[in-house]
Amino acid sequence: MALELDHDFTSKWEHIVSEVNKTEIPAECLKKVIIRLAGKKQRTINLHSLVRQGLELAEIEELVARTLDQLDDQIRDVEFVIDINAVAALVQPQTDKLLGKL
Repeated sequence: MALELDHDFTSKWEHIVSEVNKTEIPAECLKKVIIRLAGKKQRTINLHSLVRQGLELAEIEELVARTLDQLDDQIRDVEFVIDINAVAALVQPQTDKLLGKL
């Protein structure tokens, strides 16, 4: 069951996430990984599609790591596209719990 979030709530989380250093991101919080290669080529790994196809998160993480390793000498840049709804759904209940104690 997917949690549907209103636009204002999502906008707040987009602002929060944009301020975070994205060096280690849980796979469940990613939509896709865009790998920009030499020669203006790119490779995109759509994590949402892989989940819909039935892959487990561990398999997806292994696929991403293997792809990055195989393309290492051609990579110019890697962009992680964050799933704001997944981040909010993961963090908001804990935030509410902590703030509820104040």
